[in-house]
Amino acid sequence: MAKHDLDPSDLAELARRKRASLGQLLLRSARLLDERAVARIARRGAPGVRRAHTALMPYIDLEGTRLTDLAERARVTKQAVGQLVEELEAMGVVERTPDPDDRRAKRVRFTPQGLKALLHGLGVLMDLEEELTRKLGEKQMASLKKGLAALLAALEEKEEPEVPPEGG
Repeated sequence: MAKHDLDPSDLAELARRKRASLGQLLLRSARLLDERAVARIARRGAPGVRRAHTALMPYIDLEGTRLTDLAERARVTKQAVGQLVEELEAMGVVERTPDPDDRRAKRVRFTPQGLKALLHGLGVLMDLEEELTRKLGEKQMASLKKGLAALLAALEEKEEPEVPPEGG
């Protein structure tokens, strides 16, 4: 057999299941929405912004967030977050300030320029949402948002530990 050790019908089934997977649909939609937003932001005067930056921003609290908490929230290493924060600092988007709860620690927070950039980015996302609403229709978009909110609430619930079957 070829390089996969699966026959063509198995590969076709795998591709079909992958395309139909809720996780794949959500990930691809989020990636494409983010790519469009970043491209628009770059065209409007912020060419240095990358998807890695926009992926970190939702985890930065307005009062500031410790680097270790950012890494945990974003589910990446402290080193990766540190690099992104350095890049955002160089762009004037964030700054590191003393943590009022622990003088040895620092918090990452948005600068005034960063808050303006955040508002601008949210405006770009709103524009994209309006365009998508025109394509999908108001009813479908409202249904989609309602469904995603319910899905998010269900996923945020604490998962019950699996109980092994008796006698196993």
